[in-house]
Amino acid sequence: MDDTTHRAQQPTLEFRVGSLLRERGQTISLAESCTGGLIAHLLTNVPGSSGYMMGGVVAYDNAVKLGLLQVAESTLIAYGAVSEPVALEMAVSARALFDTDYALSVTGIAGPGGGTPEKPVGLTYIGYASRDGQTVVRRYMWDGDREANKTASAQAALALLLEQVARSE
Repeated sequence: MDDTTHRAQQPTLEFRVGSLLRERGQTISLAESCTGGLIAHLLTNVPGSSGYMMGGVVAYDNAVKLGLLQVAESTLIAYGAVSEPVALEMAVSARALFDTDYALSVTGIAGPGGGTPEKPVGLTYIGYASRDGQTVVRRYMWDGDREANKTASAQAALALLLEQVARSE
């Protein structure tokens, strides 16, 4: 037997998030663009996730960001869909739409196309909003292929949520 056989496997981020939310009786919602529902998929892989995962929106098209998520048209025009202000508005709106304790949003350019010199492939913004009005947006620059960029974004979003929920104790 090699050394890895005896090592306890670390719980996944989605399991750690789920355990913390379930323990506190708190809820999460999502507004995903470039991840296409991957964060929701990861969260709902955890048994018992129906106790804290209320719902999500895959807002891939700007019309969904404008209509369902109520992102201001002026924000989209001024900053573009892949921007800190849009990620913030998406998270705040998803939290209100689903009436949850927390919400995450993600908007980015997964690739391989769609990038520009100002906004290259891999550029991603992840937003967080809480019922008590706390908000955070983080900027990331991934350098993988489309699938790797989506996975990195989903993992970063879950890590942000875990960090913020743990901090709110």
